Amino acid sequence: MLLIYIDKQTNRLGYTINLIFKELLQVDYMVTTSREQFIALGGAKLSYCESKIYDEIHISNTNNLLFETNIYSLDIDYVFEDGIHKIFRNYGNDDSLGFDIFAATFYMVSRYEEYLPFIRDEHLRFNAKDSIAWHKKFLEKPVVNIWAEFLKKKLLEKYPDLQFATREFTFVNTIDVDQAYCYKHKGLYRTVGGFMRDILHRDFKKCLQRFKILCNLDEDPYNCFDYILQNVTKYKLHTIFFFLFGTHSKFDKNTSPYNRSFQLLVKNLSDYSQIGIHPSYYSIEYPQEITRQIKMMTSLIHKKVLASRFHYLRFSLPQSYNEMADNGITDEYSMGYSDCIGFRAGICTPYNFYDLDRDCETKLKVHPFAFMDVALKNGLSLTEDSSWERIKELIDEVKQVNGVFISLWHNESLSDYEQWQGWRTLFEKQIRYIENL
Repeated sequence: MLLIYIDKQTNRLGYTINLIFKELLQVDYMVTTSREQFIALGGAKLSYCESKIYDEIHISNTNNLLFETNIYSLDIDYVFEDGIHKIFRNYGNDDSLGFDIFAATFYMVSRYEEYLPFIRDEHLRFNAKDSIAWHKKFLEKPVVNIWAEFLKKKLLEKYPDLQFATREFTFVNTIDVDQAYCYKHKGLYRTVGGFMRDILHRDFKKCLQRFKILCNLDEDPYNCFDYILQNVTKYKLHTIFFFLFGTHSKFDKNTSPYNRSFQLLVKNLSDYSQIGIHPSYYSIEYPQEITRQIKMMTSLIHKKVLASRFHYLRFSLPQSYNEMADNGITDEYSMGYSDCIGFRAGICTPYNFYDLDRDCETKLKVHPFAFMDVALKNGLSLTEDSSWERIKELIDEVKQVNGVFISLWHNESLSDYEQWQGWRTLFEKQIRYIENL
């Protein structure tokens, strides 16, 4: 049992202590605000206050981040020390870690910086290059997990009998289905428009291919779900398909959710894997669309829809997450970037979302992903070989802290078609590498 002393209990501090000690380190602990009790009891001890009380592991609180409810711009002192990227540095000689791990953890996982004023990108999203993780070059490190392991090391050095449970490395395979089909089931106007575009560009080879596919003489390249399911079955992968169920728009090119073939595909996949909703591009402006899409999917698969990931990763905190929770979503998978790889919240373990506006922990579980295929190919302009090196590094980082590695692929990127030729091999290489860990 670890006894933790704090001067005052707050929602922010209680949430952070629970995340570090219960979720990440899995150690029994008790919190007290009584100095007398803290001094009187024996065993492993940790204090979080201005100065050390006796001879315990001590962490100095460098600011009031966890003891207030306001949101404002903070001066963040950064240092790379002990082989670790640290923020909210501590200078006191009696500080055991050299930084305020509680403030640092809360700042990262709450996405505090995304509540502050920032310049949105073309899709009105928070830009990775505006984050402290990108500026200080630790975006590809699950720093929150690393910090927790660093604290564990310090505790065991002083209290070798303290018992910690061991987390296991796990892998979650997620597939976004923005377009289930490349040519088929597009409707008359879109199909005719596709033929006309091919002819205008004198791309007669594609025009012929389109014709053959529509006449069922060739298979639609994006319909590679049998291939995906073969891997899911062979390696027993925990897999989630996120389907776009919105109506057609400039950024939503999906098959109509009313199309019978599309509906049969979704129902078939729901027998083998979990199905999640992929809220359409404009759903953050029209929350009623989220409700409509979830209801439609639920009635189709006859199962509760519990998982979501926003199309284009287009969401805004805390409104978007609260809307998902209000619609029965329990697990959210949008925490990542579309043009960079790494850990947007600095963590590779699912955690409960903390609503800074309401100053409270919610029941919505956030599942951060490590990379998206589009980020590797388009955002970072990497080849298959160089992409594999970056993927392998991310897997190794997560494995080292026994976290949850979540990858994000699209059925398009696994089609081995046009710009995505060769990327299917990369997908298989990732699975085999994880399988052999």
